Amino acid sequence: MSEPYSVRVTVRGYETDVQGHLNQAVYLNYAEHARWMLLQVAGITQSRLQSHGVGPVALETTIRYRRELLAGDEVDVSCVFDWGGGKTFTIEQTVTRTDGTVAAEITAVGGLLDLERRKLVANPQDVFRELTEDPAALGL
Repeated sequence: MSEPYSVRVTVRGYETDVQGHLNQAVYLNYAEHARWMLLQVAGITQSRLQSHGVGPVALETTIRYRRELLAGDEVDVSCVFDWGGGKTFTIEQTVTRTDGTVAAEITAVGGLLDLERRKLVANPQDVFRELTEDPAALGL
């Protein structure tokens, strides 16, 4: 099995809170960035999704904070899709310092919205498989 897709991010000073650690909301930005970067690697852009009349939607997100992150820390944000079947899928992500310390674990439940009907697509993995240039990158 290959390593999960990952993108490196450096914590910026303006992303920290009064205690000096990464603001909790910024973890969501890092996770979203990694997801879109993985889709891009797989050949799926926002405009490509829109031209097919669909868009990804977040239905639930859980963050488990393990260790604080400070300005200047470099982290790798991984991203793995788990299709499981049905209208939803799960995305597992880990925010890991370059020394291997896990800072956070993020689990997101998502779906693919039919932009005209405003309903979830029945089998989102089928649409992603149709749109991607690299099915393996998305675990398809």
